[in-house]
Parts: sequence; structure tokens; C-alpha cells
Amino acid sequence: QVQLVESGGGLVQAGDSLRLSCAASVTITSRYAMAWFRQAPGKEREFVAAVATSDNNTGYGDAVKGRFTVSRDDAKNTAYLQMNNLIPEDSAVYYCAAQFTGYRTSILRSRSQYTYWGQGTQVTVSS
Repeated sequence: QVQLVESGGGLVQAGDSLRLSCAASVTITSRYAMAWFRQAPGKEREFVAAVATSDNNTGYGDAVKGRFTVSRDDAKNTAYLQMNNLIPEDSAVYYCAAQFTGYRTSILRSRSQYTYWGQGTQVTVSS
């Protein structure tokens, strides 16, 4: 069983930055693709960003391209989401997700493709 623990959320002002972390309870090197999703009140959970196991290939949702950066530190079994130039529309609960893929370059963008989820961390951006 894989456990994921997110941290780093909080209340910030528009234009500020935050970095979220997701610590995994297992070795993720060459095994687990990692991703971030978010869910605002009354909305569906949406894809934010993902990083594959191979060559650190990354993918982003349209709403965050150019502002957010996803990365992974396999030595620490941790994924990160650097969020810059935050806007109020970024306010949501952010969830980390992981899926065993082996060594692959493909980016998984659908909720249904991920088996393991963290408990979520709240990000609130005030205007």
C-alpha cells in the first residue's frame, strides 16, 4: 500500500508563490508516476500536472501552463509542485496521486489512471 502525504498549502495573495510537497511511503524511482490534481468547491477534480518515471517527462493542465512546475526527487521519494503567480482561481484542495507504471515516458492525465491518493492540502489565493 502506498501512502502519500501532501504539505505546503496555505493562504496567500494573488501573485505570490507556494511549493507543495508530496512524500511517498515507497521507493518511487523508475516505478511510480506522480501527479497533482485539484478540486474547488462544486467543481470536478481536475488535472494540474504530472511527472513520468522516465527522463522526468512532465505534462500540465492548460490552466497552469507557464506558471506551475512539477518535479520529483527520487532520492527523497518526493514530488513537488512549484506554483508561481497564483491567482484566485487556483484556490482549491490539491491532491497528490501516484500510479505504478515502471520505467515509462508517458504522462497520465486522467483521475482514473491513478490508484493512490493523498489526503489533500488546501490552497487559498486572495485577490
